[in-house]
Amino acid sequence: MDKLRIAVIGAGYWGPNLVRNFRNSPDWDLVAVCDLDPLRAARVVGDRSTVEVETDVSRLLERDDVDAVAIATPARTHAELAVAALEAGKHVLVEKPLASNLEDARRMVEVAAAQGRALMLDHTFCYTPAVRHIRQMIADGVVGDVLYVDSVRINLGLVQPDVNVFWDLAPHDLSILDFILPSGLDVGPVTATGADPLGTGRACIGHASLPLPGGGIANISVNWLSPTKIRSFVVGGRNRTLVWDDLNPMQRVALYDRGVDVATRPDDLAERKQVNVSYRMGDIHVPALREAEALGLMVAEFAAAIREGRAPLTDGHSGMRVLSVLHAIDESLASGHAVSPQRGAAS
Repeated sequence: MDKLRIAVIGAGYWGPNLVRNFRNSPDWDLVAVCDLDPLRAARVVGDRSTVEVETDVSRLLERDDVDAVAIATPARTHAELAVAALEAGKHVLVEKPLASNLEDARRMVEVAAAQGRALMLDHTFCYTPAVRHIRQMIADGVVGDVLYVDSVRINLGLVQPDVNVFWDLAPHDLSILDFILPSGLDVGPVTATGADPLGTGRACIGHASLPLPGGGIANISVNWLSPTKIRSFVVGGRNRTLVWDDLNPMQRVALYDRGVDVATRPDDLAERKQVNVSYRMGDIHVPALREAEALGLMVAEFAAAIREGRAPLTDGHSGMRVLSVLHAIDESLASGHAVSPQRGAAS
């Protein structure tokens, strides 16, 4: 099958990673890199390359040798660039977050549908072998009903100049929740707390609690100030518990047959229920997961969605659901109260 032809817009922090993976993919032919700074784009392309350097997005979108574009620019520019690309008949991949606000995100999704083009979010962690395995274990009923999720994503820096720690780090965790849970990010009123001990003008440390359907809860902890880097994700189910440690290559995912079993029975001596608690101490299973770069799997999914005429696994609707929760977190931080995410962000 002929390769699809793509251009990357943005040669800053994330653009070079996209360039490398599109170059190495058997599904794609990288034809151009577009950036306002031609020297920066040229450095990403390299000296000996047939990939062209562009500095004008309008000129790039007029080219008939470009089937799709990948946008790796600041979030405030995503909507304008994506809508222009979609209206020019290009498929679009966007770096997280989808947009800086829900109104722009909705417009992007609507234009993609009207143009019949794929709109995909680069929710990279959803394409790691570990997260895909967790998703399958939940879908197959191995874990059982999800009772709780505890996610910790902390490290030292970088303090961002334009967003708080939630907008910087939590999109990863929110996109994972949307990807692995059967109900996606169908959560209740969100409660968030944050702190700015450095006086940066934005939260550098934060915690958010998201009620899940059925009485469960997801807790997300993010931090720019930790001297140690931790990337842990625990999914507690009624049957088993999954633990994902992204920094442990020897045991990225472990499945624990351990937990709490609760039974209730009528108390003959009182008109109330008595709870019987027993603790299950079973085996630990560590699956052999193949090592594969998530971005490589992500660009393959983008190509497959285009060729099959279907929505990508992380499409524009998933990006809207993540944005909806991020806005609820911001409102909760400002008000001190629980805030329900806006509905209408689901597909």
